[in-house]
Amino acid sequence: MVWIWVGAGVLGLIILVVATVPLLGRLRELQRAMVKLQRRQAEAESLQANAQQLEQTLLGLQDRAGTMQERIALIKAGPDSTGRHAWPIRSGLR
Repeated sequence: MVWIWVGAGVLGLIILVVATVPLLGRLRELQRAMVKLQRRQAEAESLQANAQQLEQTLLGLQDRAGTMQERIALIKAGPDSTGRHAWPIRSGLR
């Protein structure tokens, strides 16, 4: 009678192992996918930071282009009655 209980216990353990082996394989696949997604998220965050930096650079360049256009317009207009170009006084620029 003891052999029947032992056999039933061993059979239960074999069924448990057979059921868990495929699950462990899928867990490894899910872990690889998770690592890949984390890497892509880090890349996306890096690209977003670079895009913000480029946007700031573009805004600075647009401001400089506006200043240069104003100066070119003044140069094209020629000197005023004093014989000098009328440069506008702007913060830090003359």
